[in-house]
Amino acid sequence: MIKRAFFAALLSAATAAHAASDRNPPPPGAFAGAPAQYTQFTTRELMRGFLALAFGSDLRLGVRPKGVRRFDRNITAFVSSDASVDRKAAMEQIIAEYGEVSANLKISPAAEEDDADLVIHLIDEGKFKDALIDAFGATVADAFVRRTDPQCMTSVKSRGDGVILRSVSFVIADQGDKVFLDCAYHEMLHALGLSNHDQSNPWTTLNQRRMVGYLTVYDRTLLKALYDPRIEPGTSRQQIRRVLPQVIRGIKGK
Repeated sequence: MIKRAFFAALLSAATAAHAASDRNPPPPGAFAGAPAQYTQFTTRELMRGFLALAFGSDLRLGVRPKGVRRFDRNITAFVSSDASVDRKAAMEQIIAEYGEVSANLKISPAAEEDDADLVIHLIDEGKFKDALIDAFGATVADAFVRRTDPQCMTSVKSRGDGVILRSVSFVIADQGDKVFLDCAYHEMLHALGLSNHDQSNPWTTLNQRRMVGYLTVYDRTLLKALYDPRIEPGTSRQQIRRVLPQVIRGIKGK
């Protein structure tokens, strides 16, 4: 099992019985042995996932966020490849797939890394810790590695009002298709605002006990909800509980 991790830098109960249905095989392009997925979920199942995944993170720097985090603008993305296996084109294709999730989530390529809102670093596993030290300094990197023992990672910098300023992800590229695809799809969800994990959720890629390696219907629906105009950056958990059922019903009705 691969371990992934997330941290956010800020500038300023029991599980119900499952009712998920319509079990389908993994989509074309998934790694050999990838798990099947369910494609129909109750509003309650989707709400449970959203509330678990859109709040919190593995490591928080600064004050506790007041609500959900997401981008409030069109996003530019850049893939930096320093790995011994060239997966840049594959990563760019995955980013493009996420950009097709919703009309409210638009992602286009950036010409330069410094100009990008979202940066993906493709690296060899042996260089992972050194890359974290270069990006965040030894103190933060060492503490984070000791706490989470990650093999992939995303850092999201956001304002106090929940607007994401920049996301930076590190994805392992030299350990085969299974590890690469699982890391890539997992970290993209973090980079766009689904910042937490839920080890008891059987449908999400953000369950670290699973290796999925594709964008599931479940996670796609949560991402559509996050970027619905009715859910703005900074929306509180209490506000989410009021508006999310209507948002989910609208998505399911399309």
